Amino acid sequence: MKVLCVCGMGFGSSLLLKMTADKVLKNKGVKADVEAVDFSTAQSVQADMILTNNEFASQLQGGRAFVKAIVNMASEQEVENAIDEFLSQN
Repeated sequence: MKVLCVCGMGFGSSLLLKMTADKVLKNKGVKADVEAVDFSTAQSVQADMILTNNEFASQLQGGRAFVKAIVNMASEQEVENAIDEFLSQN
């Protein structure tokens, strides 16, 4: 499973979100390739799931990847809920 954590520059909030997603996925025992990327890169990289903020989520929806907006990038519970929603659909 490939997960993209997306923000404007690819090294701020996306990195925090990546750390949160890595921890949640490890705790769940799910193997995934998680990358922190900027918005432009996210538009050209194929992924199974994209975690990002509300602004970018609306712009990234419509592709093959499951896109979920995360409000609190450090919230393990919010990220876990997003991952559980993705896993239940796949």
